[in-house]
Amino acid sequence: MQADRPRTPLLDNVAGPSDLRRMSDAELDRLAGELRAEVISAVSETGGHLGSGLGVVELSVAIHAVFNTPMDKLIWDVGHQCYPHKILTGRRDRIRTLRQKDGLSGFTKRAESRFDPFGAAHSSTSISAALGFAVGRDMGQATGDAIAVIGDGAISAGMAYEALNNAGAEGRRLFVILNDNEMSIAPPVGAMSRYLSGLQAGDPLANMRSLAEGLEAVMPRPVRDGARRARQLVTGLAGSGTVFENLGFDYVGPVDGHDMGQLLQVLRAARARATGPVLIHCCTVKGKGYAPAETSADRGHGVAKFDPATGAQVKKAGGAPSYTSVFGTALTEAAARDADIVAVTAAMPSGTGIDIMAKRFPSRVFDVGIAEQHAVTFAAGMAASGLKPFCAIYSTFLQRGFDQVVHDVALQGLPVRFAIDRAGLVGADGATHAGAYDIAYLGCLPGVTVMAAADEAELKHMVATAAAHDEGPISFRFPRGAGEGVALPETGEVLEIGKGRVLQEGEDIALLSFGAHLGPARAAAGILAESGLSVTLADARFAKPLDTDLVLRLARRHRVLLTIEQGAEGGFGSVVMHALARLGAFDRGLAIRNICLPDRFIDQAAPAEMYAAAGMTAADIAATARAALGAQGKVVPLTAVR
Repeated sequence: MQADRPRTPLLDNVAGPSDLRRMSDAELDRLAGELRAEVISAVSETGGHLGSGLGVVELSVAIHAVFNTPMDKLIWDVGHQCYPHKILTGRRDRIRTLRQKDGLSGFTKRAESRFDPFGAAHSSTSISAALGFAVGRDMGQATGDAIAVIGDGAISAGMAYEALNNAGAEGRRLFVILNDNEMSIAPPVGAMSRYLSGLQAGDPLANMRSLAEGLEAVMPRPVRDGARRARQLVTGLAGSGTVFENLGFDYVGPVDGHDMGQLLQVLRAARARATGPVLIHCCTVKGKGYAPAETSADRGHGVAKFDPATGAQVKKAGGAPSYTSVFGTALTEAAARDADIVAVTAAMPSGTGIDIMAKRFPSRVFDVGIAEQHAVTFAAGMAASGLKPFCAIYSTFLQRGFDQVVHDVALQGLPVRFAIDRAGLVGADGATHAGAYDIAYLGCLPGVTVMAAADEAELKHMVATAAAHDEGPISFRFPRGAGEGVALPETGEVLEIGKGRVLQEGEDIALLSFGAHLGPARAAAGILAESGLSVTLADARFAKPLDTDLVLRLARRHRVLLTIEQGAEGGFGSVVMHALARLGAFDRGLAIRNICLPDRFIDQAAPAEMYAAAGMTAADIAATARAALGAQGKVVPLTAVR
């Protein structure tokens, strides 16, 4: 008997979602297996968000097979889970460029594909955007149904509640798929299949609510009780209706998110019957189908390159400790000395280093979930009570709590300590996660002290300074990744507020650095020295209050002054320019230039490549200084500034 020939991979024949709609249900199930293997293979080469994508492989296939994308708008919340979607939507040939320079974004991105109708990298935005598309459809725009896929973590954020409330009140046809990977449910295949088969065969159901009740009714009692608990996912309220139903949604679920048959039939029934907003509760397993991800503590959320056979990640050997770990250790040491120190984070305990303190002082660390607005005001309340809260949030996420920083912290002068991780350009996560704006958006607020660490030793000093500061809000920023390798002090020194430091003295050019770009500034000083120019190198430490004595001394003694920062226009350089203008420091011919991030978004690449694209390398700094010196000509150096 002739041996069976190996089957041609179905994935090789998928150029886009329309190809899925020609496949049988059995073929779609087989395709999901191939897609999962492709995701594992690709991410093993690029690194990235693995577990989230593996958890929605079947869901990705089912949605594209049932709905008419891209006419129907599929909106992934956060975007961590979008890799299977990208492979299915014509980007398989570039999937191994994920998160690299000139490659695919690690998130959905409108400029990348018509199958990405809405960009996402920050959480809890999908329902709001989907409702916007639904209104556009109903007002005659060329768009079909809107489908938002949101996780159980993201749906707990305030913005998601606001969108659910608005969508329920609007009553428009809209699909929200709740991807719940915190709950495991496995209804008996026979009963569920029989019920769903009846739906597919045209068994009449009056509306989506009867579909939901029918799904629950066929389950045996223990599973049925679990389903009812699932229907109370967000609030835990007992009663006949879920919070979603009370908000005006028809609720369907829970559905096994890895059972292709269930998914296809529920989605088909929902698409055929829905007249208003529908929430489909889909239970999945993060990291599904890949044991190293399923068994890891974070279910393979974010991984480096790895061996697909074992899951062992490629780690960089040795080197300096990360800024994040230095912060977490320094905060823990400070907390050991002061029982009033507490810490708050918004769903990022390990990302911010707060987990280090949590291991030693668990009752003094608070993870509030994806709720930056709440985190800030919660910290403000603790500060008002007399505690010393450190609110540890990435720069890009603190943007989400800006009004609370203004109204609840700054306006009341409360001593909340903001530990701002991921300052500057962050590499593979790209523009969506760039910490570009915090200097500007905090520096404009009255009474807020704004610091930036030049290296990991300075970071320890700034933790100590923040802990000792009770005169109002104080912030300190630090970048992602390894430090400079400097020796760390045993304990941090409390810095004098508003005072910088001079690291080397010169006569021709002054380089005034704020934060972690001190290394390139120092290298630029070396380049300039090689060409015979004498350079002063200073570290501002504070953008607010600004060390005006230092700034005036640099202006008085040099022909050229360069400010250098890992932030956008409107930040530290602008603060210095305003100060010099107020003090009349331009009337004697000082040439001043600002080295900062340009007025554009910079796509993902290695951090060094991103700063090169921004024109912020040591060579760029040196060239800017030379050009400024040349433009200044023979102007006599300032001898006095009032």
